[in-house]
Amino acid sequence: MSGAEDEFGEIARLFRPLTFGAAGAFDLMDDAAVIQSRPGCDLVVTKDAVVEGVHAPQGEAPGLIAQKLVRVNLSDLAAKAAEPAGCFLAVAWPRAYGPAEHAAFAEGLAEDLRAFGLPLLGGDTVVTPGPAWASLTALGWVPQGKMVRRAGARSGDVVWVSGTIGDGALGLAALRGDVPDTSGFLLERYRRPNPRLDLREQIRACASAAADVSDGLVADAGHIAEASGVRLILDLQRMPLSGPAREWLRVQTDRDAALLRLATGGDDYEIVCAAPPGCALPGFTAMGEIASGAGVEVRAGARKLDVGPGGWRHF
Repeated sequence: MSGAEDEFGEIARLFRPLTFGAAGAFDLMDDAAVIQSRPGCDLVVTKDAVVEGVHAPQGEAPGLIAQKLVRVNLSDLAAKAAEPAGCFLAVAWPRAYGPAEHAAFAEGLAEDLRAFGLPLLGGDTVVTPGPAWASLTALGWVPQGKMVRRAGARSGDVVWVSGTIGDGALGLAALRGDVPDTSGFLLERYRRPNPRLDLREQIRACASAAADVSDGLVADAGHIAEASGVRLILDLQRMPLSGPAREWLRVQTDRDAALLRLATGGDDYEIVCAAPPGCALPGFTAMGEIASGAGVEVRAGARKLDVGPGGWRHF
């Protein structure tokens, strides 16, 4: 046997420990896994990819690519009010990557899979001449019939958003040198977003519809409006902002344009949801309402704003 490690040896060394002993993973020694049923629950399945130069900066550290991959998928599970159960990984190594980069990716992946209780159940590794990319299929459990969909919002519901909005867009701008970020807060929010799994019980108990804020608050609120067949009204004057975002906003000459930049930039991975009036949601800010009609109406107080596409589009 040569000294070079083949694909199967690398999988055994880097990824087998990340099964955390899950029975259905079979130590990654089979071509498939078994997902054992959980009585009284539905299995939720979601899938997202991260491509270097598109969803992560060109030349990004492999461990950070892995962690963003995990977190954007868990954000989808959080919006569905699901409990993480396991995942499948596909990763394409650029030819420029060597053993050190492979190991760094696996270390970043391991840190987050342990932190979020998400065992690796299987997957594939390949080599590509292009940039690094990786795709994760994440699985989660919800009580039967209780997955929170984008559809379900009703006229009279209140629109809520968790955490703070705009930090992801400003973090990308900081990465490019366009926005100061002396504390590193904005860069961290962009590179390693925090999936709001801590809010799933509130979402499950109160939300009539929900989505995670990946493409931009306006765009993702629009997904709820479209799926629910309603008009969703957002007031950007009520949008929750972090300290760094407030400081950035303070020095902008066109406040309405700046608010729109924060509300359409994406990469926040917070939760936007609709809930019946009278339903309090700790950790969320009320910033709009659901009405009859269609689409998203965006305001800054009494002023109606033109939002254009409203957020990130791949095509």
